Amino acid sequence: MFSKIKACLFDLDGVLVDTAKYHYAAWKRLAESLGVPFTEHDNEQLKGVSRVDSLAYILNKGNIQSNQTQRQQWMDIKNEWYLELVSGMQQNELLPNVVSFLAELKTHGIRIGLGSSSKNAQLILDKTGIVNYFDTIVDGRHTTNSKPHPEVFVKGAQQLQCSPAETVVFEDAISGIEAAIAGGFYAIGLGDARTLEKAHFVIPSLENFSYQQLVDLPIFR
Repeated sequence: MFSKIKACLFDLDGVLVDTAKYHYAAWKRLAESLGVPFTEHDNEQLKGVSRVDSLAYILNKGNIQSNQTQRQQWMDIKNEWYLELVSGMQQNELLPNVVSFLAELKTHGIRIGLGSSSKNAQLILDKTGIVNYFDTIVDGRHTTNSKPHPEVFVKGAQQLQCSPAETVVFEDAISGIEAAIAGGFYAIGLGDARTLEKAHFVIPSLENFSYQQLVDLPIFR
């Protein structure tokens, strides 16, 4: 099913950077302004989920009725608060080994893409100084379906001119793993193997992962 690796697609939050704390702070601030308690457990449910669906989760939890105009206003407010937080990001906020791993992939001619639900991916890549490693960026501005729909990865592979069988997806969220598998990609989970049990292979993070370990995976030999 899988062939020689020609491309890698990366999720953003939890894989390359840790902006989850900023999303959590912004969603919590919005939820509590609406009188809805918002915990770290709630935040976990929003991992890899679009802005629209994240707001829907909060409104459902609070049994809040709203119209489209109100929902858009709330999403805009949340995004303003989030952007205030991420606008000061620097390269030292990248997760360990990210720059080295991306550089190693480039050296070996692997095409690199981003597949994220975030609409602020470009800003974050710019702020952390890694945007030039990416051959394509597909994020929430370019998709109509959120994960676990495979659209974001399918579009990424198309733009990289690679088939799913030639492309590895790196994801830290269950919905992202499901999206990758639904699209026919090889899915590497970053995090807890029990949580990400649907992934083809799981590593704790990119910190101790190398190109050689990637190509040495049994399925690609």
